[in-house]
Amino acid sequence: MNDIQAVLDFLPCRTPQAWIDAAIQDIPTLLVDHANCEKKAASTALGLMYRYTDNFDLLNKMSRLAREELRHFEQVIAIMKKRGIEYRHLTPSRYAGELHKHIRKEEPDRLVDTLIVGAIIEARSCERFYSLIPHLDDDLAKFYESLLKSEARHFEDYLELAQKAAEQDVNKNVDDFLDREKKVFEVADLELRFHSS
Repeated sequence: MNDIQAVLDFLPCRTPQAWIDAAIQDIPTLLVDHANCEKKAASTALGLMYRYTDNFDLLNKMSRLAREELRHFEQVIAIMKKRGIEYRHLTPSRYAGELHKHIRKEEPDRLVDTLIVGAIIEARSCERFYSLIPHLDDDLAKFYESLLKSEARHFEDYLELAQKAAEQDVNKNVDDFLDREKKVFEVADLELRFHSS
């Protein structure tokens, strides 16, 4: 299994067993929302490319990330098709929206915070894959294991870009957003989503 220790060390808490139990009882919903998350991740990367056209490092990293996320999306919907799972509309979880609420409006703070939130979401996705793997059937476990390396790299890319975009050290901003992420998970969600609590 890929080493994701940096991701586990970065996040303030691990996924609770109650979420894992709920997820493995409803694999269809998990996969549908996973597909949605991959599509949204690609869209976010493309949005950053359109907004920050003068940042060549960001353009290159986000272009690669968008391609990888779309490939993951294709892989998820192929698994869904093979298993006879309908791709239906799901309302999103509170997770990303709660983090995005705290992004500052003025540049370069807006870019820095957006990249920090991206790093946290990628790290949490990686940790969720890692947490689910021991509980899944072989095919799905192998697929999720195959995603660990790229998700961990996406987390690192976002953090590195945030530090480069900032006018000062970003550690305090990162800690603030990690604290907000922890608070999101302190409130139970009514419906299972890939990033629900």
